[in-house]
Amino acid sequence: MILSKLRSATTILRPSAARGFASATVKLAGYETFKLDEKSLPPTQASINTEEALKYYKDMLIVRRMEIACDNLYKNKEIRGFCHLCDGQEAIAIGMEAALTWEDCIITAYRDHGQAYGRGDTPFQIISELMGKKTGSTGGKGGSMHFYRKKNNFYGGNGIVGAQCAVGPGLAFGIKYLGRKNISVTMYGDGAANQGQLYEAANMAKLWNLPCVFVCENNRYGMGTSTKRAAANDKFYTRLDPIPGLRIDGQNILTVREVFKWAKDFCNADKGPLCIEIDTYRYHGHSMSDPGISYRQREEVQDIRQTRDPILTLRNIIVDNKLSDEETLKKIDTEVKELIEKAVEDAKKAEFPDQTELLKDVYIEPQEDYFIRGVEWDQSRFPGKKAY
Repeated sequence: MILSKLRSATTILRPSAARGFASATVKLAGYETFKLDEKSLPPTQASINTEEALKYYKDMLIVRRMEIACDNLYKNKEIRGFCHLCDGQEAIAIGMEAALTWEDCIITAYRDHGQAYGRGDTPFQIISELMGKKTGSTGGKGGSMHFYRKKNNFYGGNGIVGAQCAVGPGLAFGIKYLGRKNISVTMYGDGAANQGQLYEAANMAKLWNLPCVFVCENNRYGMGTSTKRAAANDKFYTRLDPIPGLRIDGQNILTVREVFKWAKDFCNADKGPLCIEIDTYRYHGHSMSDPGISYRQREEVQDIRQTRDPILTLRNIIVDNKLSDEETLKKIDTEVKELIEKAVEDAKKAEFPDQTELLKDVYIEPQEDYFIRGVEWDQSRFPGKKAY
């Protein structure tokens, strides 16, 4: 049975008086570390109650079903262009959000649907965006790679490999300059770990002691190339030396949550930047144009599904520790299935943007009180459209 293969975590059941919810303390896997004090590492156990467990379970399941729905829509040619799915990696986005607030900044690459959901976009908005509908997160103009939600400090969604790595430390500089107790999570994949701008940015982050957490999502393949073949040093958590780092299990949401809580405290103690390598796995190919089995065996994918699936891992924790029961989890499964089906149905009915939208968001719309500096001072445009 699949569930039995995932029962590797040692758990201790403990009662909780918090709002009447049961709770459990779960033993976590250890960490591989680089230039970190062994006495001040993240915890190796985590507490979780029923309310938290069911929320995490539902959120990860929403992302999973949303990605599967997008797969079907793409194959039906209702989603076009680039599309990078994150099923298998759900514990990262949802685990991070369990540790952070929307005052913390996140910037990532193009496998960003989970992060978009974690930062407040609904499945309907995300699916609409992928279908190019005006009800999408960015009005149907961004598509799969360019989700963005500034009000919740989500800065994309970036289509150029590694380009976001230089922007993340800039966000961290702003946080430090304003004296805020937040962090900038700068995410990139193992395929981007050989990009030069990452090291330029990391150098500045360390020089200025910025509250920047560099996060390498290592799903073992950069497009169709194994990290073993592409990286002379595949211990990515060591490669931003002298920035300290650690490697963690990205398939257990509690590990992700606890590490990012710790990482935020680390940076807020003015200890400077961190590098976290997250060991994860994607079930789909690199993008929808990649079948995902020309460079890896089907058996490899199936083995991860059976032994390290993030949703089944959490489901085991819930059931083994009597945080809830199978009947409740099945109800959530049904609820999420109906939610995603409704989102797809509504997105199909939504309208495409009007053609006039092609000319919008190219230049800023002038306002009465907007100042524009001219080449010469007396050519400037002043508030109220008054000339110099």
